[in-house]
Amino acid sequence: MTEQQRASLAGPAGPDVRPEQAVEAVRAWIEAHVPAPWREAAERGGPREVRAVRTPEEYRSWYPVFGASGLVAPTWNVEHGGLGWKRPVAAAVERLLRPYHLPRLNPLGLNLVAPALYAHGRPEQRDRFLGPIARGEEVWCQLFSEPGSGSDLASLSTRAELDGDTWVVTGQKVWTTWADRADFGVLLARTDPDLPKHQGISYLLIEMRQPGIEVRPLPHIGGETEFFEVFFDGARVPDSHRIGEAGNGWRVAQATLSGERQMVSGSGSGGVDRIGGVSASHLVRLARRRTEAGLPGGWDHPATRERIVWLWCEERTRAWTNQRIRDRLAGNLPPGPESSIGKVHGSELNQRIQEMAADLLGGDAVAWPGSASTPGEYWDGMPAEVRGLLRSRANTIEGGTTEVNKNVIAERVLGLPKDFDPYRGRPWRELPRS
Repeated sequence: MTEQQRASLAGPAGPDVRPEQAVEAVRAWIEAHVPAPWREAAERGGPREVRAVRTPEEYRSWYPVFGASGLVAPTWNVEHGGLGWKRPVAAAVERLLRPYHLPRLNPLGLNLVAPALYAHGRPEQRDRFLGPIARGEEVWCQLFSEPGSGSDLASLSTRAELDGDTWVVTGQKVWTTWADRADFGVLLARTDPDLPKHQGISYLLIEMRQPGIEVRPLPHIGGETEFFEVFFDGARVPDSHRIGEAGNGWRVAQATLSGERQMVSGSGSGGVDRIGGVSASHLVRLARRRTEAGLPGGWDHPATRERIVWLWCEERTRAWTNQRIRDRLAGNLPPGPESSIGKVHGSELNQRIQEMAADLLGGDAVAWPGSASTPGEYWDGMPAEVRGLLRSRANTIEGGTTEVNKNVIAERVLGLPKDFDPYRGRPWRELPRS
């Protein structure tokens, strides 16, 4: 870390900092570095008011200030872009920051890559990658799923063969978020096909902007493009960018998969509150809007209120449960298999919230201006609630299907026997594949 970066930290660093000491320092940092209109909006009405006065472009332009503060990942070591704080100190500061709505812009790097680096990376690898991740200088994607290896990820067939001190990669990945903008990706590749499928896999950090990599968009039902196919034809990875031992990538990947499940576990997860759609609090506003318009089934209807309050209570419970899981992150430990519990409940809860939002729109959820005139682009003018409903249908698939995560809960949390696998222990090259 340079002296200039060290001087821009938001407060005293180290494990001995007290919560009140950190809060006071960060309060001063907010006054000095957060633009006045954002501060005033936050103090007036929290995140909703901040979003009303600040564009995403303005926030991205300002983000390097946040990245240099150490507050993006305050429990990380100072040399890795953090402040070295203990979890209670970081939690106290996070409560202070919440009204100012300062989201992390590199969630895949922070939540998927960093746990693997801390758990399995070499010191020089952590020194190279963690700082740029915390500061948002290098964007990451995850290259795990394949057309024939989704739920059964360990059956993946993308190959990496060692050529001197460089791995040469050939194959295909799919459903890769941010592949179009990523500087690096975490890649699982088959490096020894003669071993059983969970062995012979290596975990590589691949530079995305190089010859031999082609990225193709995959638009989804809401008309947006956030997923991509990635094709590898002779792309290269130096062996120094391998995390863990060659052939031991499945073990390394568990840190990334646990981080992914935690990131998409809903409210309070520390990653994203929901992928697709609105919060339970928004349901209250929609219901009140119906009542004000004189429409049935609004906030004045007892059954509507009961349904919304029940969803709101579940969302709060989800947040509290996720906070307990996040406590495992103290000391930079991966969240563990318990994160699958949050993933299963959080994804299904979000789907029910988005279904309720669409119900409250009534006929507007079925047709909207422009939807009939341009049937090939039906998403033009689509209400945000409908877009959220459509997007949420993927919640029980992405980040590990609900069925897979229930197996994780059964086997790793409850200690139940593993499913019978007639091919267990056989070399990967002998397994039937689609």
